[in-house]
Amino acid sequence: MATKKINLSKDLILSMYMNYTLEHDEKPKSVFHFSKVNGFTEAEFYTFFGTLESIEKEIFNVFFDKTIELLQKDDNYESYDMKTKLLSFYFTFFELITANRSYVVMTLKQHQNQLENLMLLSELRNKFKDYISEIITDDFRIKIEKLQQYQEKVLTESFWIQFLLTLKFWMEDSSPSFEKTDIYIEKSVKVSFELIDITPIDSLIDFGKFIFKEKINSK
Repeated sequence: MATKKINLSKDLILSMYMNYTLEHDEKPKSVFHFSKVNGFTEAEFYTFFGTLESIEKEIFNVFFDKTIELLQKDDNYESYDMKTKLLSFYFTFFELITANRSYVVMTLKQHQNQLENLMLLSELRNKFKDYISEIITDDFRIKIEKLQQYQEKVLTESFWIQFLLTLKFWMEDSSPSFEKTDIYIEKSVKVSFELIDITPIDSLIDFGKFIFKEKINSK
């Protein structure tokens, strides 16, 4: 049976994939099946993506790229210090994925092996770490140089781990409007920067109390 011609694009395939996954409560079994269901040929699919897994990675890349695009539309963004830029990134990124929460949570829980789920974020990881390197200010670089144990590669990796912990907290957050995730973001970012300043005690205690309270209440 001939397929009906549609104006296929990368973004349209991403949208189709997300819709299929949500409507069927599982991802497509094959490229052939996914293409047939959506009215285009397998050959047309391969002009945009090599595998179904590459679509899943690209969706997270799009969330990142859209976040940066929105941040750069703010005329004041470039004048922000590093901490404010990072907070702005977090709040914008998590607002975007909250609008697509059902898909994100389903996708990041599809494998019992968490390492397999994290592989979907491998390209996002590179983008995020590059972003951290880009927003490091001269003053902040001086602090890194003074503290020999903090190398830039270690620093970007540390911020990535923080990002993953925030993502995990958000996935488990059941508070209205995910307001506890907002609190988590503010406290965790504050702690990260104060750790680098070697003045962490007050923020560590405050953040620790918050995490302890959440873990106790979740039992």
